[in-house]
Amino acid sequence: MTDKDTSDDDYERDLPRLQLALVRYQQHAIATGDKVLIIFEGRDAAGKDGSIHRITEHLSSRATRVVAPPKPSDREKSQWFFQRYVPWLPAAGETVIFNRSWYNRGGVEPVMGFCTEDEHEHFLREVPAFEGMLVDSGVRLVKLWLDVSRKEQKKRLEERRTDPLKALKTSPLDEAAQSRFDAYSEARDSMLRRTHSETAPWACVRADDKKPARLNILRHLVRSLAPKDIADEVEAPDPGVLFNFELSALSDGRLAR
Repeated sequence: MTDKDTSDDDYERDLPRLQLALVRYQQHAIATGDKVLIIFEGRDAAGKDGSIHRITEHLSSRATRVVAPPKPSDREKSQWFFQRYVPWLPAAGETVIFNRSWYNRGGVEPVMGFCTEDEHEHFLREVPAFEGMLVDSGVRLVKLWLDVSRKEQKKRLEERRTDPLKALKTSPLDEAAQSRFDAYSEARDSMLRRTHSETAPWACVRADDKKPARLNILRHLVRSLAPKDIADEVEAPDPGVLFNFELSALSDGRLAR
């Protein structure tokens, strides 16, 4: 059975086991002073919020922060681009999860005209060096791109519009997610191609099916961050759901068009 065939029973069995492994890793991280930074990026309605909730559900509230950066102030717009994100970076023993990050400038901003072409290009040139400095300083950096098909995104956006309980998830940018789907694909391709590195690699998640996506993200986090005695108790992610970015993924159907 592949993860794409995950049943409700399989999910309910595997989720707490993987969450427990992550809890055990956080206990280790707090004791040893690991500084963990997890970046969630992806298309609108790709399942970032739900995945983050499953990650943080049983983690320490004191040692874990989820950051959803607000629109920059006029003062922040005048700063070095990365400066506004620095205050949120983790200290020893902390886990910080960015629900969108500086990579807004790799996708939303250029597609929606919120930055200039020169600003976009400058970002793509600078971000590998910035992330390299973070890693060199001891930050454990994990970058996740959640991808979703045009059809599935349309379905989820419609659910947001019609379900009162999802009203707080709606955004003025929702309409553009579909009408500019191709433009977002081009921005994604450029961003992944130019900001993936051995030091700060991207893991891509095929997120049309939420439950397999969540389980594989948990597996990836444990296997990427935890010491061997914890990591070895968790199976590797299903490469049909989560895979390290490679150029061939831009043309072989693994990433949505």
